[in-house]
Amino acid sequence: MQIRHTTDLTSPIYQAALAIRKTVFVAEQHVPVAREVDADEARTIHFVAYQNDQPVGTARLLPEATGFHVQRVAVVKAARGTGVGSALLQALADYAKAHHAQTLRLGAQVHAVGFYERLGYHLTARPEFLDAGIRHREMALELTD
Repeated sequence: MQIRHTTDLTSPIYQAALAIRKTVFVAEQHVPVAREVDADEARTIHFVAYQNDQPVGTARLLPEATGFHVQRVAVVKAARGTGVGSALLQALADYAKAHHAQTLRLGAQVHAVGFYERLGYHLTARPEFLDAGIRHREMALELTD
């Protein structure tokens, strides 16, 4: 597996990320495209995981005061359960550490909380909330060397 990242919204990496997000969030989860592609696109670092040169997973990092906000984590249906999500999240953590971030924060869909907990994330005190009509919980990962 190879994981690449970009901030260039004209790059093939970003286009692959967008295609995965539209498949997973718009087509599968019925998130409106206007909500999925937002004003933060140009401020985030977009990551794409490739297997056999095919894009299979994506996520993005939005810079924050003490770290990054992990957003738009998605793996195509055929690659779920194969370690793509874990590898992608590890790449995000490695990138964040290399950029001296102290924390990663994310809004996990409720059904995915266990996945993030296995990767070391913990629930914050923020109560459950709706994002695009989907139940979420805020989670955080403290980055240490």
